[in-house]
Amino acid sequence: MLVHEGAERNASIDRRLGCTLAAIAGAVNAAGFLAVGYYSANMTGNVSALASGLHEGRMELVLSCCGLILAFVTGAVLSALLVNAGRRHNLPSIYARSILLEACLLGLLGAVDFLFSAQPRDPVLAYGLSFLMGLQNATVTRISGARVRTTHMTGMLTDVGLELADWLEGFFHPVDPARRTVTRERLGLHAAIVLSFTLGGVAGAFLYGWWSGLFLLVLAGLLACLSLPGALSQEPVAEHKPAPVPSCGERHSCSRHLIHRKDRSGHWGSYE
Repeated sequence: MLVHEGAERNASIDRRLGCTLAAIAGAVNAAGFLAVGYYSANMTGNVSALASGLHEGRMELVLSCCGLILAFVTGAVLSALLVNAGRRHNLPSIYARSILLEACLLGLLGAVDFLFSAQPRDPVLAYGLSFLMGLQNATVTRISGARVRTTHMTGMLTDVGLELADWLEGFFHPVDPARRTVTRERLGLHAAIVLSFTLGGVAGAFLYGWWSGLFLLVLAGLLACLSLPGALSQEPVAEHKPAPVPSCGERHSCSRHLIHRKDRSGHWGSYE
C-alpha cells in the first residue's frame, strides 16, 4: 500500500490505505480535541476560529490557531521534502518511511501525554498532532496522485456529492459504461474514507477518554505495523521512461502504430 504510486495503484489499494489512515486520523483528531480543545486535522475550523478571534480581540486564540496552521503546513512541507529526496536518490519505500516517522513521533506525543502535566503537555500535543496530520495528509496525497486525502473531509464530501450526482445521472441519460464504472469506484472510495474517518473519531473519543495517552501509543503501534513492511522493502522507486521511438522500417505505417499505441498504453504522438 505504501510502495507504489500514481498509475501503479488501483482502487483497491487506495481504498485500503485511505480507510486505514483516515480512521487513524479521525481518532487522532478526536483525541486531540479531548486533550487540548483543538482539532489537529480541521484547518478549516482553525482558520475560522482565527478570524473570530481577531474580531473579538482574543489574541491568545489567534496565536494558537496560527500555530496550529503553521504546524500543519510544516508537516506537509517535511513530507514533500522527504518524498522529493527519496525520488532523487531512488530510495525504496520513501512513503512508508514517512508514515513510519509519523508513528515514531506519535509515540513520543503519547509518552508526553502520559508522563507530563498540563502546562508543558498541552502546547506540545496541540502543535505536534497538527504537524503529524499535515505530514500524513501530504504523504497520502502524493502517493495516490491526489485521489486520496485522509484528514480533509470537506474535500472528500464534495467529491462524494459530485460523484453521486454523476452516478444518479446515469439512470436518466446514456453514459459510457467505463465512465460509469470509474464514477462508482470513486464514489465508493471517497464514501468509505469519510465513513472511516467518522468511525475512527467515535472510537478515538471513547478510547482516549478511557486510556488517555496510552491510546496515542496504541495508534502509533498501528501506524508502525502498517508502514514497516513497506519501509523494509527493497523495491526501488519507479522511474517513468518515455515510450520508445519506432525504427525507420516501422515509419511507413505510422498512423496504424499511433492507434495501436493509444489502445495499449495511452501514449499519443510518441513518434515523428
